[in-house]
Amino acid sequence: MELCVALDLPTKEENLALIEKIKEYDVWLKVGLRTYIRDGEDFLKAIKKINPDFKIFLDLKLYDIPNTMADAAESIMGLGVDMFNVHASAGKRAMSTVMQRLEKYEKRPIVLAVTALTSFTENEFHAVYEADIASKANQFAKDAMDSGLDGVVCSAYESKAIKEFTCKDFMTLTPGIRPFGEDAGDQKRVADVAYAQEVLVDFIVVGRPIYQAKNPAEVVEKIVGML
Repeated sequence: MELCVALDLPTKEENLALIEKIKEYDVWLKVGLRTYIRDGEDFLKAIKKINPDFKIFLDLKLYDIPNTMADAAESIMGLGVDMFNVHASAGKRAMSTVMQRLEKYEKRPIVLAVTALTSFTENEFHAVYEADIASKANQFAKDAMDSGLDGVVCSAYESKAIKEFTCKDFMTLTPGIRPFGEDAGDQKRVADVAYAQEVLVDFIVVGRPIYQAKNPAEVVEKIVGML
C-alpha cells in the first residue's frame, strides 16, 4: 500500500511549502481540480524541481463524451504525470476510447475510474444512480476493468468486494483516509489505515490530517511506517 498526499491547500505557495517539508519521503502527491485549474502545468514542474522522484496523481475525474475524454487523456500524456482518473459514469465506450488512444504510447500513466465519490451518503448516491453504492461500485469496477483501465477510486468499504468482483491485481485507491481517527470533514465514508490494509487497498489518499498538522513530515513518517 502506498501513501498519496493530497495537495488541497488554498494557495500554490502553501502547497509548495508542504511539499518542501515532506520531500524526503517516497510518497505520491495528488493534484486536484482546484489546484490544477489555479496553478496549472507550472505547478507540476515545480513539484519535480523539489524532488524529481515524486510521483504525481492528477485527480481531474474526466467526464465528457468519449472523444473529448480521449483528447484530454492524450493531453495529460504531455504533462508527465504518473496517474490520472476518469469517471466510470461516462460509460464503457468512453473508458475504452481513452485506453485505445493511449495504446500508441510506450509508457503511459496508471488510469483509474471513479466509482462513487466518498462524499456521497447512501441516500444521496441512490438519488442519482438509483442503486446502492456497493453494487454499483462493483459494476463500475467491472466496466473499468473490461475497458482496460488499471483500477478504480472507491471508499475503503468497497475495496475488498471490488477486488473479489474483478481480480486481486485490479487497483483500488481510497480517498477519505483518516489515519488516526480524525474528523471526517466533508467525507462520509472514511476509514483508518489499518482497515485500508485489511481490505487490500493499493493507494490511500490523506489530506487534512497531514497538511493541518503542526509537523506534516512527522505525520507522513508515522503513516509510512504503518504501511
